[in-house]
This record gives sequence, C-alpha cells and structure tokens, in this order.
Amino acid sequence: MKYRTIGADPQNRREVSVLSLGAMLFGSRTDEETSFAILDRYVEAGGTFVDTSDNYAFWVDGSQGGQSESLLGRWRRSRGIGDEVVIATKLGARPLAPGTSYVDNPEGLSAKVIRQSAEESRRRLGVEKLDILYAHIDDMTVPQEETVEAFGALVAEGSVGLLGVSNQWVWRVERARVHAAASGLAGYELLQYHHTYLRRRTDRPSELDPDGSPGGVDGAMLSYLRHNPGLTLVAYSPLLAGGYVRADKPLGDELDHPGTPARLEALRAVAKEAGATVNQVVLSWLIGGEVPVIPLVGASSVAQLDESLAAVDLELTEDQRARLDAAG
Repeated sequence: MKYRTIGADPQNRREVSVLSLGAMLFGSRTDEETSFAILDRYVEAGGTFVDTSDNYAFWVDGSQGGQSESLLGRWRRSRGIGDEVVIATKLGARPLAPGTSYVDNPEGLSAKVIRQSAEESRRRLGVEKLDILYAHIDDMTVPQEETVEAFGALVAEGSVGLLGVSNQWVWRVERARVHAAASGLAGYELLQYHHTYLRRRTDRPSELDPDGSPGGVDGAMLSYLRHNPGLTLVAYSPLLAGGYVRADKPLGDELDHPGTPARLEALRAVAKEAGATVNQVVLSWLIGGEVPVIPLVGASSVAQLDESLAAVDLELTEDQRARLDAAG
C-alpha cells in the first residue's frame, strides 16, 4: 500500500492510503458477513481510508439511511479498530422522511442539522470524533456563512477533524473557503467528486442543478486543484459501477460523445501492454496523475477489492501515461 497526507493543520492532518474503500452498500445490499470480510481484507492490505454517509443506503429499502454507518460501528467494535482507520462520512443529503430522497426532501445544511446529524453519525459509528465530515450536497436555501460557521465550530470543538465538500460548484467551494479563512475557521480540504479516465459531460441538466452536474470534475475543478495543491480530490465512482468492463452496464448519456471511443481504445491498449485489467489502469492513472487523486472504490466481494488493491502497485510508464492523456 502507498499513503499520502491529507489536511494542513498538524493537529488534524492524517496519513491515509491512496486507495479509499466505499462502504455505501454495506449493511444493506451487501450483507454483514460479506461487508466484514471486505473491510478485513482492506485493512490487511494496508488500507486506512473508509468512506460512508449518513444517508447510505436509503434507496435500497425506502428508509432514511444509516445502515452503512451502523455496520461500520459494529465492525469497529468487533475488530477493536481505533484511529488507525480513517472514516469519512457525509451529511446534508439524508431524506427527512422514509420514502423520500435527497432531491425532494433533504436534511440540508443548516447549523441545527449539521450539529444534530454529526452527533448521530458519531453515535452510529461509535466514535467520539469524526475523522472527516463532508457537506454531501449543496443547500442554497441556507446562507452559506451559516453552513461554513457550523462546520468550523465542530472542528474548533474537537468533534470533527477535517472538513470536505461534495457535489458543489467550484465557485461555491471557493466562496466557502474564503469565508472560513476570513473567520479564522477550518475550511473544506477534501473535495469528493465523480472523476474517472473517460471525460464526462457536465453541461447537461442534472437532478441537483438545471445548469449541469455540480458533482462531476471538469476543467474548472482540475484547474482549481492544480493551483491549490493543499486540497485533496477523492474520486467517487472511478470505475463507473463496472461500466468499463461489463456489457450490461451502459456508460450513459454523459459519456456519449466523440471522445469516448478513442479513450477506450487507448485504455485497452495500455492495459494489454501492462498485463493489467482496464480497471487497474484507470485507478493507476488517477493515483499517479499530475493532479493526484484518491480513487474511492466500491466492492461487493473480496475478489473485486483485490483487483483494485493491485492497481496501487501498477506503475504506468511515461509513454503509456502520455498516450492515455492525449487520447480523445
């Protein structure tokens, strides 16, 4: 395993593995025995960075979520896991009632919700301090200053270590960080967005915003990260839920453009040269890029996890990386 340091404050910065494990379906679609086996294997391989959310996975059974956090709490207790494993969670997108969703009825990012939901996440995870807490989706019904100050207060009190943000336009992220800095508060240091080798269209209206998809990495986000090297990009769904290798998983409209076939061709050629799987090349490309990325991978079996773990040791040559970058 390889590691990198996240966070600027010496008191809260952490060293984490360059491959993060997503626990989204643990405790719901992925049963407890299988979830524990995947988590055990991840830690055995040196993995130290697990990701969850307070709303995972509400859509499986029409609930409000919380199954994933609760399972991680049981796993931590049963294995005697302490702060050697960094657990990141999110709030803001938990449905306020069963049968609803983050689109029509989210908890939002008011100061009251942030404090209450963070406390509930600590209870479910069985921790006194949340290692990392993300704003899961944006909430433009609440003054951004209120949200920033509420998150900053939790860090100042010691109940949260590092802050992150997900699924927000980059101008909103920068505005929040500026306000936090001006107020002497901790700001967002981790950015969790959808990013992969194939280039996604982010201009089509989405369920979160009529102007496009605020959750996808685009040129503006990459430029922002390049010029703010203290920030960390965590890439969710880097393997497109199997879309690179499974015929029954269509890539979708966001990837239906002329650049996709050329990049797929380059990806497959490099995988063949390297004696690796296509998925492994995608992960290696993300981890070792000029703007380094921590891929966040899911797994429903130990075998799937092992494939992703092997990507950490896959070193692409300069020529292979150049060809991948230039394609499409």
